[in-house]
Amino acid sequence: MSAEDIASLDAAGLSHIGAKLLELVDRQARDRHEIEWRDAKIEKLSFEMAQLRRVKFGKKSEQLDAEQKALFDEAVDTDLAALETQLAELLAAKRKPGDVPPERPKRAALPPHLPRVDRHHEPANTMCACGCQLMRIGEDVSEKLDYTPGSFTVVRHVRGKWTCSQCRTLTQAPVPAEIIDKGLPTSGLLAHVLVAKHADHLPLYRQEAIFERAGLAIPRSTLAAWVGVCGMRLQPLVDAMKAELLARPVLHADETPVAMLAPGTGKTHRAYLWAYASGAFEPLRLVVYDFTESRSGEHPRAFLGHGTPQAWRGSLVCDDYSGYKALFAAGITEAGCMAHARRKFVELHLANKSTLAATAIDLMGQLYGIEREIKARSPDDRLRERRTRAAPIATALHDWLATYRAKVPEGSATSKAMDYSLKRWAALTRYLDDPALPIDNNFDEQQIRPWATGRKNWLFVGTLLAGQRAAAIMSLIQSAKLNGHDPYAYMRDVLTRLPTQLNRDIGELLPHRWKPAAA
Repeated sequence: MSAEDIASLDAAGLSHIGAKLLELVDRQARDRHEIEWRDAKIEKLSFEMAQLRRVKFGKKSEQLDAEQKALFDEAVDTDLAALETQLAELLAAKRKPGDVPPERPKRAALPPHLPRVDRHHEPANTMCACGCQLMRIGEDVSEKLDYTPGSFTVVRHVRGKWTCSQCRTLTQAPVPAEIIDKGLPTSGLLAHVLVAKHADHLPLYRQEAIFERAGLAIPRSTLAAWVGVCGMRLQPLVDAMKAELLARPVLHADETPVAMLAPGTGKTHRAYLWAYASGAFEPLRLVVYDFTESRSGEHPRAFLGHGTPQAWRGSLVCDDYSGYKALFAAGITEAGCMAHARRKFVELHLANKSTLAATAIDLMGQLYGIEREIKARSPDDRLRERRTRAAPIATALHDWLATYRAKVPEGSATSKAMDYSLKRWAALTRYLDDPALPIDNNFDEQQIRPWATGRKNWLFVGTLLAGQRAAAIMSLIQSAKLNGHDPYAYMRDVLTRLPTQLNRDIGELLPHRWKPAAA
C-alpha cells in the first residue's frame, strides 16, 4: 500500500473519529440537558408534594367543615397519587444500572373474610420449543380488590303445616316477629336504611335511586314510613340510655344549629341539636342527642330534669353559653372548656400575629402537653400530676392575663379574649382539682360533627318530630360507634331482637352492653 493510500486512510479514520466525537459530545449535551430537566422536574414535584401535604395537614385545613375537608382531602389525595407516580418514574429513569431500587412498601393483605374468585392464567401451549412437555412447579398469586353493587335477596320463611289424622288438629310454627309487623322489610334492610340515612348521610331520595339500580325501586314514601316506625320502636332504648347517662357524675353538653322547615311557609328557621355525652374519662361511652325548636335554656333544664325530684346533679363540661347559667345557679358544677379560651387567642394571633396571643397560646399549650401525657393514667396519678405540674403553669397564665389586661384598651379583640378567660377562670381550671374532669369539651364537640356533616346533605329537617326521631336514632348509632361496634351490625341485631325483648331486659340492647346474639 502506498504512502498516499495510508494518508488517505488516516484522513478517513480521523474524519470518522471526529464525527463520532462530535456525536458523543452532542449526546452528552443532550443527556446533560435531560438530567438537568429531570432534576428540575424532581425538585418541582417534590416541592408541590410538600405543599400539598402542608395544605392537607396544616392549620388551613382545620378551618374547613367536615364535608368540605372530606372533598378537599379526596382532591389532594388524587393529586398526591399522580405526583408520586410521576416522581417514581423520573427517579427510576435517573437510576443507574448498578443502583439498588428502593424498597416498595408492603401492601396490607386484603381481609381473609372477603370471598375469593380465582381467575387462572396459563400458557396457551405447554410444550417447550425443544419438544419437551413443560411441568408446573408453582405459581405466583396477586390479589386485586373488586366490587359488585349490592343486590336484593328474598328470604322465604317456609312454615310447615302439621296435622293429626286422629284429632284433626293443625300445628304450625309461629310467624317470626319483625320490627314492622306484617311488613315487607327484614331487620337487615331496615338497618341498612337507618345507617345509610343517619350515619352515611344519604337522604331517602338518594337511597331510592340506589335501590332502583340494585333491581327494586322502593318509593321514598315507603322508606320514610319504615324510618318512622323504627324510630318509634327504638325510642324505649334511647330513654333507657338517657337514664343511664343521667346517673353519671360528669356530663358534656354542646349544641349546634340545624335548619328546620317552618310548616306552611316553605322557609326554614333555626332549630338546635344538643349533644349530651358521658365524661371523657368515664369507662361508659354514651351520647344522647336532643332536638329542640330553639336554643332556649329551658331545653337543657328539661333534659336534665331540673324542676323535678329526679334532677341531675354533677359537673357539666360546656362553653360559656348563657342558657346553662340557670343550671349552675341550681347547684350544677360548671366545668369550662380551655379549647374555647385558647381558640380566641389563636384567632387573634392569626389575624395580626399578636405576641400577647402567642404567649397565651404557649402557656395553654403546656397545659395541653401535660394532659396528653397523663390521659391514660389512673385518677390519682392524674390528679397528682395536675396539682404539681399543671397548677403552677395555670397560675402563671392567670397572673400574666391579669397583668397585661390592665394595659390593653377596652373593647379591643385582645381585651375580649383575655376577659373570656379571666371571667371564667374558676370554671376553666376546675379540672385541676378533679381527675374526672377533662381540660376541655372537645370530646362532646366530636359527637356534634356527624350532624355538621349530615346537614350538608339533607339541608333541613322537615318537622320537629322528624328532628327528634333523627336525634333518637343517631344517639344509638353514634353510641354504638363510640363502643367500637359496626353500626349496621348493631342496628340489625337490635331490630331483630327488639320485638321479643322483655322490658326488664331492654338494657341488654344498649350499645355499651350489647353482645351479638348467638348464631
